[in-house]
Amino acid sequence: MPSTPTASGPDGATHATRTPPPEPVPFAAGSVLWDLAGDVRMLLALPAALVLQVAHPAVGAGVDDHSVFRTDPWGRARRSLHSLQLWVYGGEQALEEGRRLRRLHKTISGTDHNGRAYHALTPAYYAWVHATAYPVFLRAAEYISRPLDEDEQRRLYDELLCLGDILGIHRRDMPPTPEAFWEYFDAMVRDELEATIVVRELLDPRRPVALPDGSPAPLRLLWPLLRPPLARLNVFVTTGLLPPAARERLGLTWSDRDERRLRRFGAVVRRTVPLLPERLRFLPLAYAARRSAVGLPSPRTPSAR
Repeated sequence: MPSTPTASGPDGATHATRTPPPEPVPFAAGSVLWDLAGDVRMLLALPAALVLQVAHPAVGAGVDDHSVFRTDPWGRARRSLHSLQLWVYGGEQALEEGRRLRRLHKTISGTDHNGRAYHALTPAYYAWVHATAYPVFLRAAEYISRPLDEDEQRRLYDELLCLGDILGIHRRDMPPTPEAFWEYFDAMVRDELEATIVVRELLDPRRPVALPDGSPAPLRLLWPLLRPPLARLNVFVTTGLLPPAARERLGLTWSDRDERRLRRFGAVVRRTVPLLPERLRFLPLAYAARRSAVGLPSPRTPSAR
């Protein structure tokens, strides 16, 4: 066994010193996340992860009290997506992004609707936000990409633990294995989740969402016609990609007909997206990182800050 480092104190006694944890290692080509996280199809899955997150009363209250998802939905989505892409494709920037997020969340606190105090960096809450990625990635892979085999599922979970290292989530706050994760997930759904105000808003197809400033005039003209069917599609796919236990807990209906419709939609997505050129199949940071990994020049990608 490795020896414990020691140091002499002012009194001459020898004291054990704590070895700092190793610096997290950024992701690289060959990882499961490298192929999944930047795929444009993941844009269809991210709303389901958000719904799972804000179904926790503390997380929902934090978003309700501090987020600009109502006043600047497109800007918030763009910034969040840019941050997520940095975690996987940013190299050394991923480590700084993880530190930035923890600094940002230090000021987020309040009281949820049950009268309980919350803080965004409370380990159980911060870990839950991260944990929602695993079931949603698996559901998205099954329906709109390619189902992962058992080995890939294990690798994905191990990589999400490594991603947690980058984000400052202690291993002790996450289940250590996929088997332990599902026990944890079932308990969270059963004992913690509820249809919070934010959940109900996100799953309301009538929720008003204006176009961002600077949108092209033709799109602004057509938006009143385009928004309702797009909103219904978003709510439908989001509901379908939620794990069934979470849907039931949140009181969401899902019929056999809905399941067949989602599988037909997923089949179209699975067949269509691979036909696109790589620069359209992957988000900009992912595309640039993939080109760099094989020695090709990286296109310039605009910052979302």
